[in-house]
Amino acid sequence: MKDQSLRKLQQEMDSLTFRNQQLAKRVELLQDELALSEAKGKKNKKSGESSSQLSQEQKSVFNEDLQKKIEENERLHIQFFEADEQHKRLEAELRSRLEVLETDAAQHQAVVDGLTRKYMETIEKLQNDKAKLEIKSQALEREAKDCRLRTEECQQQLKNLHTDLGSRLDESLSIISEKVPFNDTKSSHYNALNVPLHNKRYQLKLRDLAGQALAFVHDLVTALLNFHTYMEQRVQIFPIDSATDTISPLNQKFSQYLHENASYVRPLEEGMLHLFESITEDTVTVLETTVKLKAFSEHLTTYICFLRKILPYQLKSLEEECESSLCTAALRARNLELHNDMKKMTAIFEKLNVYISLLALPSVKAEGLLRTNYGSVFATIAAGLHGFHEVMKEISKHYTQKATLEHELPTATQKLITTNDCILSSVVALTNGAGKIASFFSNNLDHFTASLSYGPKGGTEFVSPLSAECMLQYKKKAVAYMKSLKKPCSDSVPYEEALANRRVLLSSTESREGLAQQVQQSLEKIAKLEQEKEHWMLEAQLAKIKLEKENQKLKSSLSGQLIEPTQEPSVLLNASEQQKEEAIERTSREPMKSTSLIAMLTMTTDNEEASDAESREGLIKNHYMARIADLTSHLQLADSKSVHFHAECRALAKRLSLAEKSKESLVEELKLASQNISRLQDELMTTKRSYEDQLSMMSDHLCSMNETLTKQREEIDTLKMTSKGNAKKNKNR
Repeated sequence: MKDQSLRKLQQEMDSLTFRNQQLAKRVELLQDELALSEAKGKKNKKSGESSSQLSQEQKSVFNEDLQKKIEENERLHIQFFEADEQHKRLEAELRSRLEVLETDAAQHQAVVDGLTRKYMETIEKLQNDKAKLEIKSQALEREAKDCRLRTEECQQQLKNLHTDLGSRLDESLSIISEKVPFNDTKSSHYNALNVPLHNKRYQLKLRDLAGQALAFVHDLVTALLNFHTYMEQRVQIFPIDSATDTISPLNQKFSQYLHENASYVRPLEEGMLHLFESITEDTVTVLETTVKLKAFSEHLTTYICFLRKILPYQLKSLEEECESSLCTAALRARNLELHNDMKKMTAIFEKLNVYISLLALPSVKAEGLLRTNYGSVFATIAAGLHGFHEVMKEISKHYTQKATLEHELPTATQKLITTNDCILSSVVALTNGAGKIASFFSNNLDHFTASLSYGPKGGTEFVSPLSAECMLQYKKKAVAYMKSLKKPCSDSVPYEEALANRRVLLSSTESREGLAQQVQQSLEKIAKLEQEKEHWMLEAQLAKIKLEKENQKLKSSLSGQLIEPTQEPSVLLNASEQQKEEAIERTSREPMKSTSLIAMLTMTTDNEEASDAESREGLIKNHYMARIADLTSHLQLADSKSVHFHAECRALAKRLSLAEKSKESLVEELKLASQNISRLQDELMTTKRSYEDQLSMMSDHLCSMNETLTKQREEIDTLKMTSKGNAKKNKNR
């Protein structure tokens, strides 16, 4: 539209300029003629007034002719301009139509070229497919010939097999009719006593799953114990602290019931442990043989009774908190939400108890639960566990909000804050445990349904728990029989070698007693020689000490003053007593004794004191013998203690190594978690930067679009102004 308007305006401008040029030339010609006429008039002025009249008439005629010529010229110019405009318009329309037709022709030519190319490709492809199919048909013909030959061979083999199987069938039927008294698989009561095929992989998988379930139940039991215990502490300190004032009778009763939680919660773990121990590699684990599941169900029932007993007190305690003056509107709303959550939690536990007791029924009463309903019961338990997880998440959320509101109270004590934190940690542990159990049960739902519902061959189920128990006894007997068959036979000895061995045995048995006595005597001699060796080693040490002291005394006697001969015996006695005391001290340190050295030392005294020395030596000997016996007993006790301590140290070292390994694994997990966190932060930063870059690019694009729009508006305004000016000029002209 703009181009067309511009073309029209340019055409008008061209026509106007052309007409202006023509008019300007015409005016110049007229001015020249006027100047010539004026010059002629001046020259002919003198001719007279008569010629002036004639010239005026001629001028008028000329003016009329000139006016007619001007009008005619103007009319011709207008017709020429209109014809020119019509020609240009027609030419523009034809050019536009030509361009459109050329573009259409180019498009059609491109389409035709594409179609021809496509058709050529399809023709080539079809030709290639035709060649391939011909090759394939030839190969198939060859295969068909081979297959015909094979079918003929197979038919011949089939005929041979029919004849062979027919003969074997007749033989087996005759053997069954003669040897088999009755077929126990026809009756379900008899078939239930047959041992089913043992699937060791299923048993190991079930034991592994039972071990995982035991770990999850242990975590859940720990969290429940902590939850009930910390709830008891909270009841004692909020809304009234029992240390400063007496709490209400309702809370006293509630606290008393909560104090008994361990007697109801711990049996759950014990029942699960017994169930895990009953699933072994050699047993057949189905619902009819899992007797320990009934005990676990009973423990769960007792815990449900405990929850029912404490539920009214718990709800009333929450209502009492709402009625206290410290309770705000937001805190009251959180208490009401917890009021509903506790009801849901008890209802979920009751639902789980119902379906777990249904699973325990086949081990007591076979008709209590049909095998067709196993899958629906397991699915319902999985849904109940997921519901329990959702309820625990709601409790965790609402109790977190409640704890934050209570911490903001002006009367909140440090004891209340720590108790709330402990309750929150136990609730979080309960939530995590419930989530793990729910995901674990859902992931292994198909395995539970498949592995717990197989039975004897040819039968659909066990008739009763008693038949299942008999089947397990038969299985044990069969296993023992198979083990006895697998024992390798001992190698037999040849007859001649056995006769030679018998002669050697007879000759050796005659001298066995003599050899035993000789061995005993040699052992006693060895023990005595060991004792004498130790004895003489000690005496040699004491003699060495005595020699050193005698040398010192001789040196002192030679260098010192003379001593009277009457005092020598007393000096010798004193030296002997000192040596005896040193010997006593030395023997007290070592578990050895020496009595002959004391006698040797006392022989240096006079003959009058010999009897006293001998009696003294006997007393010392008896004393040190008793001391040695006591020390040996102490040494044996110390040895046994050291062995015990060594075993404990080894166990502690193993535990320390396991703890270090677990620490290393936890450190590695922590590193991986930190790396994941850093990676996620980097990804977040990159995405944030990319979004910012995209936003900046979009803003720049919008700015450029606004600039282009403003430029187009300015161009349109200028075009409008120019068109208005041209129109005004045309009107003026």
